[in-house]
Amino acid sequence: MKNSPAPAQKSIDPARGFEYLVLTVRPGQSVADARRELGEHAEYGKWELRTTRLYMGGMRRYWMRRRIMRVASTLDVFPS
Repeated sequence: MKNSPAPAQKSIDPARGFEYLVLTVRPGQSVADARRELGEHAEYGKWELRTTRLYMGGMRRYWMRRRIMRVASTLDVFPS
């Protein structure tokens, strides 16, 4: 597929309590495809759109974030 999206880059910022996902859209990819991909991440991955940047040449980059969920273990580590 010639207009396939670039891979997403994921990073974690524990000081702020957020996890970030950066999606890069090439100039040849349609806006509808980019919107669909953003919607899928938002709906199924619980991501929210933070920043959108349009670069010269037509490349777009979207920064998405979500809160880091810290879950306490409910397993009994040392059974009696």
